[in-house]
Amino acid sequence: MKDNLHFKKMLKIATESDIPVLLTGESGSGKEVAARELHYSSKRKNKAFIAVNCGAISAGIAESLFCGHLKGAFTGANSKQQGFVRAANGGTLFLDEIAELSLEIQKILLRVLQEKSVTPLGEQKEIKVDFRLICATHRDLPSLVKSGNFREDLYFRIAAMPIKIPPLRERFCDLQNIAKSIWQGQELLGDDDFATLKRYSWPGNIRQLRNVLDRYALLKEHGFKLNALIKSEFEHCNFTLREPPPPKYKPSLCKINEEIQSCRGNKTHAAKKLGISRSGLYYKMGRSSKKHSEEIFLH
Repeated sequence: MKDNLHFKKMLKIATESDIPVLLTGESGSGKEVAARELHYSSKRKNKAFIAVNCGAISAGIAESLFCGHLKGAFTGANSKQQGFVRAANGGTLFLDEIAELSLEIQKILLRVLQEKSVTPLGEQKEIKVDFRLICATHRDLPSLVKSGNFREDLYFRIAAMPIKIPPLRERFCDLQNIAKSIWQGQELLGDDDFATLKRYSWPGNIRQLRNVLDRYALLKEHGFKLNALIKSEFEHCNFTLREPPPPKYKPSLCKINEEIQSCRGNKTHAAKKLGISRSGLYYKMGRSSKKHSEEIFLH
């Protein structure tokens, strides 16, 4: 829960600047969703968001794809192309799975970031560019730097603000809202459906959840049940069933004060009767006192 709140806070802070952000996390955990959220919550929201799958870029055409080219600059250049970087000018350039770039392509990208300009193939002059850079990867970039498979100078340029996106199994407090945003069925998902979703570990993260819900939306009207659908998927893939933790008892401040009075002011006895720790009791009381002070200050 703490990590979940931390990554949300970091994303919110990142929207307030142009600092390069490196999103890390397991495949399917929602890194591109986070990148789009960063863009559309920033001052660049009315400009382009250009998403690039780095795993699909080959070294032979990388410079043309990033920097653009003029018509006739090389065999097959039948028209003028501005490239990813100029297309993102004024907006955001999102490089997904940046660890898949070869060292040769990394050098091209580094030059663009250093000079803040591009020189299209066939062009003689540099063209200045202004864009926000967001990168993402599910791989361990520091280890790749250490092994010599990722440039150290590029790493420090793209990782000014690293943010780790937690896997879905660590974000079950968000699962209901995530499922609601994905669901496209005519009928709303019920409490039993959400309880079923929370029983599984979702190793494929949000991508897997989306696939299952899309399938359920299609099959529901034919009598298929969500529980059976998920159970079948997890059995075939040998995934783990996750039993949700029991909900924690959180007594209200009013209840705490009542118990303290009934125990004649003995907070240790009151905490024991409430089923919480003594430190938990003091934390609850202190938090309430702080909130009260803030309300007085604000008014």
